[in-house]
Amino acid sequence: MAKKNIFTDAFGNIYFLKRLIIFVLGMVSYRRFNGFNKLKISGSENIVNLPKTNVLFVSNHQTYFADVAAMYHAFCAVNNGYMNTIKNPVYLLNPKVDFYYVAAKETMDKGLLARIFKLAGAITVKRTWRAEGKDVNRLVDLGEVENIMKALDNGWVVTFPQGTTSAFAQGRKGTAKLIKQQKPIVVPIKINGFRRAFDKKGLKVKVTGVKPTMQFKAPLDIDYENETPNQILEKIMHAIEQTPEHNLLHEYDQQLAAQKKQNPPA
Repeated sequence: MAKKNIFTDAFGNIYFLKRLIIFVLGMVSYRRFNGFNKLKISGSENIVNLPKTNVLFVSNHQTYFADVAAMYHAFCAVNNGYMNTIKNPVYLLNPKVDFYYVAAKETMDKGLLARIFKLAGAITVKRTWRAEGKDVNRLVDLGEVENIMKALDNGWVVTFPQGTTSAFAQGRKGTAKLIKQQKPIVVPIKINGFRRAFDKKGLKVKVTGVKPTMQFKAPLDIDYENETPNQILEKIMHAIEQTPEHNLLHEYDQQLAAQKKQNPPA
């Protein structure tokens, strides 16, 4: 597999350009996370001593770009010794450049800003179940899987196992299969409040005064040889709190329906 060097990352992207893009986008987005809204980070101690390669972050997803932008801030801050805070954006001068994120190809190919975000470290994939707002059924592109493995061999990768910004959507087994094959350290991230603070794309501030949260959890204990993809996926979905028992609104709806059944209107 390809390897990075002092000038370019594993995909041939020039480090100087990546640093510039991360710095500019970081400065532009800084007030969104430490001004209009205050990002609260916890669990940085779980990532500070991780190895430089073969680390896979798994996270729930609430907006197209704000989630990833906030992760760049958090990773760059930790890379420069700032724990659970992004209050000093000087960390953007020394960003973590060997960080990649998995994103839908159709999202990253739309518009100039999306293409700039792509240069910062996107690994684009075609959804196998959904495209252009329609249900599809297509095979996994093995070249895309190879790219994710290449990124893991050279740095950190974040993926969103649900493949959508919809809350409590089912997880996709592709992530679990990749984990069995690559055997990375798997770190769950739980985010909340981004959907309320930003629009769906994550480019516009929708409400101010919100405190979005980002929690880095301890790496998962995975038996790579004996656990099945379904077992690994279940462990992931529970860790990022996207299983039914975490859906308080669903539980409330069920309770309300039960009350109506017991006390029907006159």
